Amino acid sequence: MASKAGARAGAKRTSAGAARSGSTFGLAPWLGIAVIAILLDQVTKLTILKTFQYGEFRPLTSFFNLVLVYNKGAAFSFLAAAGGWQRWFFTLLGVVAATVIVWLLKRHNGQKMFCLSLSLILGGALGNVIDRVIYGHVIDFLDFHVGGWHWPAFNVADSAICVGAVLLVIDELRRVRRGK
Repeated sequence: MASKAGARAGAKRTSAGAARSGSTFGLAPWLGIAVIAILLDQVTKLTILKTFQYGEFRPLTSFFNLVLVYNKGAAFSFLAAAGGWQRWFFTLLGVVAATVIVWLLKRHNGQKMFCLSLSLILGGALGNVIDRVIYGHVIDFLDFHVGGWHWPAFNVADSAICVGAVLLVIDELRRVRRGK
């Protein structure tokens, strides 16, 4: 009798915990997506580093080049010329963001679109943190342009962050629409 009651109490605790988090998913699939983003980012950066000299570019289409450039700042080279402290500031910011994202993934691991978006942002953030720690700057190589106007060069990590951010907005808009 006691073992059946204990089993029932354990089942209630498990189902209550799952109901609270809204999930039967664990953290592993979401971290797996982040790891895939990190690996794709780092493999592409290493490939570019081994095949290009700094500043070298190769046109692939009329609107897209591969180019090797370094970014010591953040998006659009924000604070790139700040004197060096920004390397550690953006590294710390990336680590703090990653910590918060992992906490959110644990808390909401059953919300697929939300967690997918956070996983991509996590992978992108850590991909760029790896660059800052190893090289002191982020390696960028994707160069889109129209006419004489070039979008700032970026990388796979930046792409993962942007896709994750777009998915996050879409998820929130869907959540708001369901609430009406």
